[in-house]
Amino acid sequence: MPFHFPAPVVLVLASGRGVRFAASGGTVHKLRAPLAGRAVLEHTLAAVRASGLPWHLEDLGRPGMGDSIAAAVHATAGAPGWLVLPGDLPLVRPETLRALADALTASGCAVVVPEHQGERGHPVGFGAECLQALQALTGEHGAASVVRQYAQQGRRVLRVRVEDEGTVTDVDTVQDLERAERILAARYPESG
Repeated sequence: MPFHFPAPVVLVLASGRGVRFAASGGTVHKLRAPLAGRAVLEHTLAAVRASGLPWHLEDLGRPGMGDSIAAAVHATAGAPGWLVLPGDLPLVRPETLRALADALTASGCAVVVPEHQGERGHPVGFGAECLQALQALTGEHGAASVVRQYAQQGRRVLRVRVEDEGTVTDVDTVQDLERAERILAARYPESG
């Protein structure tokens, strides 16, 4: 019998190889790269923990993002929904995670997508009705096909405007890491 979760589960995806980061001059895996004294992934996990939402870390080296999402959804199949959060978004705020979980629960929509200044971000929320579609994912591509599928079927995909630049600030290159460092320094000037 699957475990039942009280709220949507944050799925932290940490299985990627970080090829672009290495190609940009990174000397460690991007999720272990230091950012303001802690690894990138530790910043992401700190926000997830602070959100108070249930969460699952998928870090078993799956071959692609689709495989990682499918495995994480399978491991949390009793959830009322999921927030798919790549581990390389270290600036996402806990209150944004809670707001997206609340929007997913309250809206009755199959899919909830955050938007920051017109740019789509993460985590993308999926309701329980997306279970089979998410578990069927494979390969390099994430769940964009599931978002498209629900939109094409006329099911409402809710776009939620957020004031959180962390939803669109991922660390794929050394330059992205430097940008994240600057944003953090501006966010918390007293710690610099």
